[in-house]
Amino acid sequence: MLNRRGALATFVTGLLASSLSRQAKAETGPMADPTEIIDLWPAGPPGGGAVTAVETLTERAAPGGLRDRALSHIRKPTLIVFRPKTPNGAAVVLTPGGGYERVVLDKEGYETARWLAGRGYTCFVLFYRMPGDGWTSGPDAPLQDAQRGLRLVRSRAAAMGFSPDRIAIMGFSAGGHVAASLTTRFAAQVYERIDAADDLSARPSLSALVYPVITMDPTFMHAGSRKQLLGAAPTPAQIDLYSPERQVTAELPPVFLLHAADDKAVPVENTLAMFTALKAKAIPTEMHVFEEGGHGFGLRFTKDKPVAAWPGLFETFAKRHGL
Repeated sequence: MLNRRGALATFVTGLLASSLSRQAKAETGPMADPTEIIDLWPAGPPGGGAVTAVETLTERAAPGGLRDRALSHIRKPTLIVFRPKTPNGAAVVLTPGGGYERVVLDKEGYETARWLAGRGYTCFVLFYRMPGDGWTSGPDAPLQDAQRGLRLVRSRAAAMGFSPDRIAIMGFSAGGHVAASLTTRFAAQVYERIDAADDLSARPSLSALVYPVITMDPTFMHAGSRKQLLGAAPTPAQIDLYSPERQVTAELPPVFLLHAADDKAVPVENTLAMFTALKAKAIPTEMHVFEEGGHGFGLRFTKDKPVAAWPGLFETFAKRHGL
């Protein structure tokens, strides 16, 4: 039964990848989907024997609206590659949000990757697993994918035209928690070595956390993300381990922080707490809190708002720190 379920999951994942590739080939111009895909785990992700969820791609946009796709119950984690016409020698791994129930493709993934690629960055959109789908590693499943993804990107640096010492992680919302977890727990051994790529460091050269879920503390947590990650009644030890602001050490890379004060989904206190923790350890950090912007603005919901300045602010910060 488990073998049949695994075969079904692989078949469904293959259909999804094939569908995206066919769609990309049928489209033309800068908005076409990329067809270059890197599988994270050659023999499948670790700890998936009890996983039965079926990977599902959903189009959520209203008729005539901007494309808004989401991938849920991810069974085969991947990196989707966006290559720049003129590489600047740096790379960015993107972890879009989705409340730890799904990963959004367009708003925080592909659109951001296209913007960054237009400025010379080689970009990789990470489709990471959901912690509530039954993986043996539970809340560490997304971190496993983030560590493995960063190492695979680093292992391909020379071949793809960027420096292995100039790789950033950028995460949004719950994807911001994935990025913050990688930033603080890059050295944690959360999976067994697969190949030579795993001998490389998973530490990003720079981290950007955009309206991120940070804390698991009930005072200002994002309830949905915490429930998906840790269940209904996490222990104090779990709250501590999976709250990145409590895992900050002096070994962290520079961190860029961005939030809107009127965010009603993920309280701005998440970013404030991370900033305070970083400053306490003298980590180079820059925080921008805008009066207006709400949650999930990405690039598409910033028009005529001061928060529209954020991509340029990130680029300035990144260049100042060698990226």
